[in-house]
Amino acid sequence: MKISCTQENLNQGLNIVAHIASKNTSLPILNNVLIKAEKSVLTLITTNLEIGISLQLRGKIEKEGSFTVNSKLLNDYINLLPNQKIEIELIGDNFEIKTEKQETKIKGSSAEEFPLIPMVAKENPYLCKVDDVLKAFSQVLYAVSFSETRPEISGIYFNFKDEFLTMAATDSYRLAEKIIKLKDKAGDEKEIIIPSKTAQELYRVLSNITSLSELSSRESGEKLLEIYFEDNQVLFVCDNVELVSRIIEGQYPNYKQIIPTANKTKALINITDFIKATKTAALFSRTGIYDINLEFKNGQLVVSSTNNQLGENKSSLDVLLEGDDNKIVINYRYLLDGLQNIDSSSVIFEMIDSTNPCVLRPAESLPEGEKPIADANYLYIIMPIKQ
Repeated sequence: MKISCTQENLNQGLNIVAHIASKNTSLPILNNVLIKAEKSVLTLITTNLEIGISLQLRGKIEKEGSFTVNSKLLNDYINLLPNQKIEIELIGDNFEIKTEKQETKIKGSSAEEFPLIPMVAKENPYLCKVDDVLKAFSQVLYAVSFSETRPEISGIYFNFKDEFLTMAATDSYRLAEKIIKLKDKAGDEKEIIIPSKTAQELYRVLSNITSLSELSSRESGEKLLEIYFEDNQVLFVCDNVELVSRIIEGQYPNYKQIIPTANKTKALINITDFIKATKTAALFSRTGIYDINLEFKNGQLVVSSTNNQLGENKSSLDVLLEGDDNKIVINYRYLLDGLQNIDSSSVIFEMIDSTNPCVLRPAESLPEGEKPIADANYLYIIMPIKQ
């Protein structure tokens, strides 16, 4: 194998794929990146057996071949090189890397030892905007459960129906749901559960791709994510990057039944003020319980907490209040997660009573004096702490 490419292209490619290759003592080949040069295409591949990433690079191929080298070492080394042409040649079991003023040999392993990446047929893709997917992940990922006893809620629920993709995540104490519009109308309704590690890796990869100038965009710069399914595998494709992952088997809980369909109290609250009051009250919450009190009364929201060892705190916020006076005790960490990921200056807070879950929705921006409307494409539910 003999190839050449720019340092910038190789460095960007390794930054995307190298993260998957982690330290694995039982199967050392998984620490490596597979570099393939064939049919005038240079491809980088890494896998941890659950997730596989492949990326095609621009480069000149003088001699075809394939080889694997330590992913972290190669990534760190290429990152330190100046932005100029790099020549790579496989001689024996060494990767010889040459630039204008440097020569390096990195020992590697045969490509025959590298695990095969599952193949998913690229037929009938679901298409959505990358920016929409990134925003959706940022608004639901934090609510995923890390419990191994209930694998079905340890991932992100994907539901493709009509023209929409619905993502949801829950850990039984809170739930986040985000709806995004598909680029084209979906075919048959499809439900799958994506492992949270896959979602996190896809979020990282897509974030990197959007910042790269060398990878081509399509449709006047609008980047699209293609999603394919086959058996128990899912394939995500964006530009020249492909990520394949297993799907979590099992039935996702019917979370729709816990979403309150009515409320007795509804308040429009400035998010910045709400976050500050919550963080202040959090200083005096009880260790391990993380409880704060929310009381809606006389057009105000009172956020308070009491700790017998530390003291107490109370903050009052002016809110636009509809319905009954009410109060609820909730986990301040869950509340902050929701508030900090709502893409709006105000939140609509809805509740029935102290024993039912409360609902947070972004408030759409409207001219002054008009009644606020909740954004129907996102909601966040928090279960109360029962006294």
